[in-house]
Amino acid sequence: MTISPLPLSYCTNVHPGRTVAEVEDGLDRFTLPIKTNFGSDLAAGLWLAAPVIHELEQSVDDTTRFVERLRQRGLSCYTLNAFPYGDFHSVRVKENVYLPDWTQPNRLEYTLGCARLLSKFLDAGTEGSISTVPLGFKPFEQPVDFADRCADQLIELAHGLHRLWSETGRMIRLAIEPEPFCVIETTAETIQFFRRLRERASASKSLDAVRTHLGVCYDVCHQAVEFEDVAASIRSLAAEDIRINKVHITCAIEISKPCERKEALAALSRYVEPRYLHQTFARSGDGLIARYVDLDQSMTSNPPPEFRDAEVWRVHFHVPVDAEHLGPLGTTRGDLKRALEVIPELDYAPHLEVETYTWEVLPGVGSPNIVDGFTRELLATKSLLGR
Repeated sequence: MTISPLPLSYCTNVHPGRTVAEVEDGLDRFTLPIKTNFGSDLAAGLWLAAPVIHELEQSVDDTTRFVERLRQRGLSCYTLNAFPYGDFHSVRVKENVYLPDWTQPNRLEYTLGCARLLSKFLDAGTEGSISTVPLGFKPFEQPVDFADRCADQLIELAHGLHRLWSETGRMIRLAIEPEPFCVIETTAETIQFFRRLRERASASKSLDAVRTHLGVCYDVCHQAVEFEDVAASIRSLAAEDIRINKVHITCAIEISKPCERKEALAALSRYVEPRYLHQTFARSGDGLIARYVDLDQSMTSNPPPEFRDAEVWRVHFHVPVDAEHLGPLGTTRGDLKRALEVIPELDYAPHLEVETYTWEVLPGVGSPNIVDGFTRELLATKSLLGR
């Protein structure tokens, strides 16, 4: 019953990182000043896109020098974000972030490459984690055996991670990250898939490797956007023995009775932007939930009928985790507090990472403010954790 003793991590997918040089530039321009302002040890939760992994794997010397330069900066790394495969800072990312899905060989190869690199960052006795896409995106056309094909590749990954553990002594666990409108989005769907995965693993005598290496990344705002009870959700996963290998400390937008408050809809319209997907949910007084795949201007000017009378809207837009309000808009910070209160009930300590990747597209926020903004988030998180 403990919160992770490791340094708090923050995810570097907030910074462009299409090459090794660009990754290191982000560490120098943002991560090191954030660490200085934070005043405590800080881990870099690196996002290393597939081209970066390919560049580093060209030679052992290149990899060794990259690892050494990270340590020379006084930064540790125990977790990677391998969800975005390609350019996460292009003009338009949206649903492309879910490609390749988990049926594709390059998703498996990329994740194994991330694991090989992460094993070189880890100190003896420190476990690693890698977060990944929740199989695929529901609106894409998929074959009837899609989930089984994903499961088979994940079983193969589990064997690869098990071999890496045997060869290096470094334990690395995968963290599948449920997200709205994905093949795995709710807690119930997560449980259903893991039961299916374990059945297939048992049939191939792979159950031990799967149970050891495969779990979830619990992104708090994702389940909050779905209007799930986050405390009950975490306890349900624990009851199913589905390990939470990583927790993304995140908040989303929440708006009470938006269609009765023109100023709230006007404020929300400023969050419509072309880069990332912002799945939008609404709950009516009788508990019915309406879903809209991406926030757009029509939602704020002429919402569909099922949204107009809703009591609450929630929008998958990662907003600063220290914010209770954003002008007339609220946030799901209350859900974050409840989640962090329940995490210590687990009999292990998940990795903890702040993942507000939207600083570049937040209304009225420019790059010069990212350091101060992320510092406030980390200090607020440290307070919530009682550190």
